[in-house]
Amino acid sequence: MKDHVDFVVDQWGSAMPELDVSSMKIFGRMLRLMKHLAKKRAQAMASFGFREGEFDVLATLRRAGEPYCLSPTQLYKSLLITSGAMTNRLNHLEQQGFIRRIADPEDKRSTLVSLTPHGQECIERALIVHTETQNALLKPLSGEQHGQLESLLRELLLTFPPEASGDK
Repeated sequence: MKDHVDFVVDQWGSAMPELDVSSMKIFGRMLRLMKHLAKKRAQAMASFGFREGEFDVLATLRRAGEPYCLSPTQLYKSLLITSGAMTNRLNHLEQQGFIRRIADPEDKRSTLVSLTPHGQECIERALIVHTETQNALLKPLSGEQHGQLESLLRELLLTFPPEASGDK
């Protein structure tokens, strides 16, 4: 069975036969998959009232463990976004009652971001929906295929510079 990427690659084969378009077969599919996955993720998160990227902030705080508290710098470095984008996300999350900013007990000039009880409850429910959605999207793959895909993606990702302090 052919997909849209096959159609595009076939067109390039006719339009410019000298062009090596083999990478388009992979990148075209990855990009199209990411669009589908982003749409499914947004649909799954819509009922929780999170804007784009806010789920990631709350999930990062939750996975940090008790007391579910990190500095804004730790958050934006972990999420690979700018400090300005982080400020916007934090402002909205604070207005919604999901987080609070507190003085850093070790450095009174700094603040920390902490989940509120409401934020913790919401992100835990959202994480269940999120993982169920991802698992359902991977259902067409066998266990072996799932492992192969995971391994191949890790191998490719490890060719890039480390992204966060937890990476080796």
